[in-house]
Amino acid sequence: MEINTENKTLETQQIEIANFTYDLPDHRIAKHPLQNRDLSKLLIYRNGEINESVFNQLPEEIEAGTKMVYNNTKVIQARLIFHKETGARVEIFCLEPLNPADYNLAFQATQKSTWKCIVGNSKKWKSGVLSMSFFVDEKEYQLQAERVQLLDGAQEIQFSWNHDELSFSEVLEQTGKIPIPPYLNRDTEEGDLVRYQTVYSKFEGSVAAPTAGLHFTDKVFAEMDTKGIEREELTLHVGAGTFKPVKSDQIGDHEMHTEHIQVTAESLRSIAAAKNGVIAVGTTSVRTLESLYWMGVKILNKAEDPKLLKQWEAYELPKNYTVEESFQAICTYMDENEISLFNAATQIIIAPGYDFKVIKGLVTNFHQPQSTLLLLISALVGDDWRKIYQYALENEFRFLSYGDSSLLMRRERFA
Repeated sequence: MEINTENKTLETQQIEIANFTYDLPDHRIAKHPLQNRDLSKLLIYRNGEINESVFNQLPEEIEAGTKMVYNNTKVIQARLIFHKETGARVEIFCLEPLNPADYNLAFQATQKSTWKCIVGNSKKWKSGVLSMSFFVDEKEYQLQAERVQLLDGAQEIQFSWNHDELSFSEVLEQTGKIPIPPYLNRDTEEGDLVRYQTVYSKFEGSVAAPTAGLHFTDKVFAEMDTKGIEREELTLHVGAGTFKPVKSDQIGDHEMHTEHIQVTAESLRSIAAAKNGVIAVGTTSVRTLESLYWMGVKILNKAEDPKLLKQWEAYELPKNYTVEESFQAICTYMDENEISLFNAATQIIIAPGYDFKVIKGLVTNFHQPQSTLLLLISALVGDDWRKIYQYALENEFRFLSYGDSSLLMRRERFA
């Protein structure tokens, strides 16, 4: 029997976010990371049952031949704090590059770079250019910020600096702060420079960490390698929208933010050839993997702009392709267009009613009430998300970005 995708999409859009809440006391939110990354608690959900372990025992919970997929994005020091001559503080939060628009080129840019930004206390910056001093080899330089135009919910800001050889990436390292989550209710500390990055971070571009990866250490990786658990990497630059609450009553009225994906053909072929299924490390890896599947489907169906997946497209596209067929379509597209890196953008929302195509499980932290990330968890485990979160609350698990971890295995049929 043919499934009416329009009705299924509408059913998902009519989900009420009020049904995805729970009481999260402030003292359960981890304000700082543990001293040792891999000693966080680990909740294990498999076949509807919950067990508890320690994160450094994760390799014991995963079968040999499983492909673990990691998001290797690196958090940038995206918060820039300027002070006007009056003493007024203006904070500029870099979201994504505009000119040049390519992340790699934007970070390599010298002398100037233009970004989409959120400006805090903007009423104190009615006109003029903001400036701050920074030092390189004991010599003083200036970073300036100038407003270009208003954007939807943000502003276009041009940064310029008077050091001919210094890249924007290096300027941020000298002048910026790591943008730790706002719900931590504290200033960025020196330790966050290291602990709010995964040990495998490589490519700059995120303004929030893929926090599920914060628990991994070289020791855990070595034990996984010994067991024959495979790994692969891809990149999704996490935007500030990851903290954006769902304010609408129904999720169909919530607009998802755009996130940028980068992946090689070699990685796609590796993931498609997984011997024993794929487990994503973090919701960002889930969104990347599932988005790539639908982008391959768009290529197979000769859709316009296959490198952009809109919010609800995954619920409406044909679902009869294998992962191998979809990912091979992207590889063929890359060959035909002579590109070595597939750069794409996704607005995918994964909520109850979503049909997972790539992953069999997920390593993730515990997420905020009434968030799109909690909707993703529910899509994976059904109403058992309530049981999982209640167990975590009753058993002293630490929540959110610096909190504890979980291994959630997908249930094919929900009770």
